[in-house]
Amino acid sequence: MISTSGITLRFGKRALFEDVNIKFTPGNCYGLIGANGAGKSTFLKILSGEVEQSSGEVHITPGERLAVLKQNHYEYDESKVLETVIMGYKKLFEVMKEKDAIYAKAEFSDEDGMRAGELEAEFADMNGWEAESEAASMLNGLGIPPELHDKLMSELSGNEKVRVLLAQALFGTPNILLLDEPTNHLDMESIHWLEDFLSKYEGTVIVVSHDRHFLNQVCTHIADIDFGKIQLYVGNYDFWYESSQLALSLMRDSNKKKEDKIKELQAFIQRFSANKSKSKQATSRKKLLDKISLDDIRPSNRKYPFINFKPEREAGKQLLLTEGLTKAVDGVTLIDNWTLAVNKGDKIALVGPNTLPKTVLFQLLTGELEPDSGTYQWGITTTQAYFPKDNAPYFDGVEMNLVDWLRQYSKDQDESFIRGFLGRMLFSGDEALKKASVLSGGEKVRCMLSKMMLSGSNVLLMDEPTNHLDLESITALNNGLIDFDGTLIFTSHDHQFVQTIANRIIEITPNGVIDRIMSYDEYLENDEVKALRERMYPPE
Repeated sequence: MISTSGITLRFGKRALFEDVNIKFTPGNCYGLIGANGAGKSTFLKILSGEVEQSSGEVHITPGERLAVLKQNHYEYDESKVLETVIMGYKKLFEVMKEKDAIYAKAEFSDEDGMRAGELEAEFADMNGWEAESEAASMLNGLGIPPELHDKLMSELSGNEKVRVLLAQALFGTPNILLLDEPTNHLDMESIHWLEDFLSKYEGTVIVVSHDRHFLNQVCTHIADIDFGKIQLYVGNYDFWYESSQLALSLMRDSNKKKEDKIKELQAFIQRFSANKSKSKQATSRKKLLDKISLDDIRPSNRKYPFINFKPEREAGKQLLLTEGLTKAVDGVTLIDNWTLAVNKGDKIALVGPNTLPKTVLFQLLTGELEPDSGTYQWGITTTQAYFPKDNAPYFDGVEMNLVDWLRQYSKDQDESFIRGFLGRMLFSGDEALKKASVLSGGEKVRCMLSKMMLSGSNVLLMDEPTNHLDLESITALNNGLIDFDGTLIFTSHDHQFVQTIANRIIEITPNGVIDRIMSYDEYLENDEVKALRERMYPPE
């Protein structure tokens, strides 16, 4: 168990945390959420001892081992991959090294023999004989194949290093796990492996993630950072979000249909508590949910941008037709003889492990690249708005403020209109006068979404629009695209984003395209699709 008493962290006069008292118990997974800058990663660093608090204490049950997902990808460059994973269990690794050093001696004394016997006993107690096979199994589950296990960390790509460091944190079944964005750079299969691992994990997990599907799958509780405090809620992210929104609505309408709102919230709690879950904690969670009262659910102070795409005109039936579309980049054919018809109202998710063909397709359809052969034709009633994965050309070196930046893309040039629009996208007051060149990644994305909304387009092309966004902005964008009554083609690694928006899935494989009209979860469970995917992906 890990807990805090009176934790306060101040930067000058500003308090990031104020007198935080919280307890995290074994068998539960806590999703730590909060707006950007609320201090999620900082709080994990306080728990791990990496950051020292201004006052208060962190308490860990004596004898329990705490593991942290490391963020320094170069720290282990001179170590082998398998060895790096085992280093996650520091005591075991030290025993292994000392034992190996004794056995490597040219002259073996009686004292060496006695010490070796002690180490062998410790080694066995820590399940050392299974260490390498356990580490290898974790690496395989996280997408690091056996041929990489004996390589140096310096030989791996950045994405591969992240996976090895995640295996390091998980190795040896620590009692307490602190995970900061563990799904970053993982593909869908590796995320599923991690979800399954954590659902069976018997220790205490505290996780920060922007992946709502992941939080919903693994979390038994949500720890919400707001107003410098941390409030615990039973349930996963969706339960926290929906119930907090209902509570906010109830507070706003305190004198208007109050009884109906109370009934609505009570019905929601009952419906959620009856919902099935994959996790082993489902039964205990249901018991806790059954005890929740209205007073336990508080409105959130979180701010959500207003994202609403309204087409200026309705598109006709002819949307987009490609015939024999082909494009090679650096001698590699990425788009190979594609013939595709996009229908009115399609919301197409482009999926598949290789991101480059998807980006190249967007660049072809927007005229940024010319096809090597084949054609594409947009319907005459269509207007397109494009969200590129790389938005740097729109901001780098741009010295104008946000009002002037957005005015470039607005038919209404009035400053009050532009400021009002920026305010709804969380750029209020002096924030609207920031220079475009100094924006953060998330701020740039909100500006690009504002540009798209002002276009009034009836077709949206979006390449990884959730990158750099916080949970609040992802949720707002998700809801905005669900409500959008035009046509959409998009990519995303966010499972829930794809599942709740797409009505058509197009998977780009090394040997062709699979195109099905169905939701993402239906696509993943479809037996015909599974058989096709086995044929489309060459054996490793």
